[in-house]
Amino acid sequence: MVTAFGVLAGAALAGAAPAGAVPDGRRIAPGVTYRQFDVAAGAGTAHAHLLTVDLSDPRVRVDLLYPGAVAARATVSRMADAAGAVAGVNGDFFDISEAQHPGVEATGASVGPAVADGQVLKAAVPDGQRFGPALPPGTGTRDVLGVGTDRRARLDRLTLTGSVTTPEGSFPLRGLNQYALAENSVGAFTSRWGSVSRTRAVCGTDTRRSAPCSSDAYEVTVRGGRVVSTADAPGGGPIPAGTTVLVGREEGAQRLRKLSVGERVTVSHALVAASSGVPYSFAVGGFPLLRDGRALPGLDDAASTVRTAVGVAGGGRRLLILALDGAAAYRTGMTVAEEADTMRALGASDAFNLDGGGSTELVARDEGASGVTVRNHPSGGAERPVANGIGVFSAG
Repeated sequence: MVTAFGVLAGAALAGAAPAGAVPDGRRIAPGVTYRQFDVAAGAGTAHAHLLTVDLSDPRVRVDLLYPGAVAARATVSRMADAAGAVAGVNGDFFDISEAQHPGVEATGASVGPAVADGQVLKAAVPDGQRFGPALPPGTGTRDVLGVGTDRRARLDRLTLTGSVTTPEGSFPLRGLNQYALAENSVGAFTSRWGSVSRTRAVCGTDTRRSAPCSSDAYEVTVRGGRVVSTADAPGGGPIPAGTTVLVGREEGAQRLRKLSVGERVTVSHALVAASSGVPYSFAVGGFPLLRDGRALPGLDDAASTVRTAVGVAGGGRRLLILALDGAAAYRTGMTVAEEADTMRALGASDAFNLDGGGSTELVARDEGASGVTVRNHPSGGAERPVANGIGVFSAG
């Protein structure tokens, strides 16, 4: 797992313009290669940076990069170096701005589920509360790219299941360390959330992220299986280990108001996979592009930008991690449909879209180096702090 860290020196960009293409790739660590190449896209030439990761090599693994808390942001280079990764890429879309909710702090938390080192960090926000481009038909915020304890990568969907049991009975838990809760629900926040205010959790609606914050909210703090405090609004600050903060809105707030200090409360939660019977050691949110070698129907073929994607090949034993370059000559990028075509041409049977635009970033070490270098040019001119990423680790 990645733990919290202090400020580290940022990685240097690899030159003022993309280096010459490396058609056959070069090894940066056992089981990990890196190469660059151009792609002819509808809006112009795109320049791609590609990591190929051999998960069949026992020296290689991937895991979630994150800055020690769900509600926090850091650059990919800082997270990779802090974790000892040999390479990495940006991850899920995230709560980047709360301009539509004046006075509410942007949390920096990611949209979808997240699993790091086999530990569940968070669940998905409602579809209408997400950041990012329009989802392809039939997909949602619960979609993930994950690697199981069998060391195979796959696409799946992770759904929160949980309950809150009180002296009066039980009711469903519908959130875990999420920046947005479903209307009329109760969600749980743990020490993994961080210290950012939980106010954002009761803003927006299931269908409109910009809707006002709810005027009916309540918070209950549970420690050692008993209620230790209550509050008329969501709070902030660090949550101690062994403590759970329950936040309710509308009908959920009414349920929590029935609890009194000293009463027994049990909170349970887990993420349940839609298709895999193998537990996940790592999972990150985004949305699918390819399944079984076929592009999903309805992929956008109009909006072109810098993008990040991960392909699954070799029966889940190989990952193809791709980030487009954001230098001025290549900033037109690709459409989502072109991205899917590119991943299929590279040999992926399944592919998954991650955050793009100014968030797109790929880092890698030179063989024998102690730190990573940013390989693409972020389209904003500098590294953007992001919620999480995918780290590539090699023990060779």
